[in-house]
Amino acid sequence: MNESFEDMLTGGHPNSLGRTLEVVDIVLADSGRLEDLVQCYFSSDEVVRLRTSNGLKRVTKEHPEWLVPYIDQLTDEISKIDQASIQWTLANLFDMLESRMSADQKQKAQAIMQSNLANHTDWIVLNNSMQVLADWSNNDPELVKWLLPHLERLSGDGRKSVSKRATKLLAKLNS
Repeated sequence: MNESFEDMLTGGHPNSLGRTLEVVDIVLADSGRLEDLVQCYFSSDEVVRLRTSNGLKRVTKEHPEWLVPYIDQLTDEISKIDQASIQWTLANLFDMLESRMSADQKQKAQAIMQSNLANHTDWIVLNNSMQVLADWSNNDPELVKWLLPHLERLSGDGRKSVSKRATKLLAKLNS
């Protein structure tokens, strides 16, 4: 009997990987199962969605080309799920998939990260979003112009990891 990915990703301590690595191995052995993993984003279980993000990031590192058919779903549907672990993973996925995105897809991905940087409070979402946006701003003066005041604001954040990253990125963009 084939156990569903959702069942495999359920249970255990919320901060553990659970059976995520087992799911990743199944997907890496059979790319046809990627759809089953992506659908776990729509689980009602927050832990399943967290582990889905972790698994999808691992699959994308190995085979970014497999995610290309899912870019629109990431930007149009999955990005609307209000869960920090999804938002910080999206920044990572967008960065890994940037060279494979159409101009429209990249614009949508950038807008999602800009919204997260402007409005989110989770420190990992902020760190990942500002890093990817700063990386993407290399040849985009408009993005730099948008990013600088947000980095200024975050350089004064009370959380050391956020303020240090913002300060480092500010120095890089201002040099």
